[in-house]
Amino acid sequence: MNKFLPLIAVLTLSGCATSETTYLNNGEQALAIDCSGEANSWATCYEKADASCAGTGYRIVGTDGTPSTKESDKTLGVDVGNYKNRSVVVVCK
Repeated sequence: MNKFLPLIAVLTLSGCATSETTYLNNGEQALAIDCSGEANSWATCYEKADASCAGTGYRIVGTDGTPSTKESDKTLGVDVGNYKNRSVVVVCK
């Protein structure tokens, strides 16, 4: 079991953005992209949106998540122990 703990820790911290199809109130099809976690960033959300829209571009409909931490609030330049929630809803052009 002790051999698997580092592997589990790495898999937990690493992650990838996930997306799923959703519909807006006006019936327009959109993508809800989740890029939460310590290993991701807002840039991960936007990269996933770009890849999902196959280079045609996208329009951001909404964002939700934990704001970025100020440099002065970080420990040795790293935001330790705060799980980040990030999601964005986009419509492909």
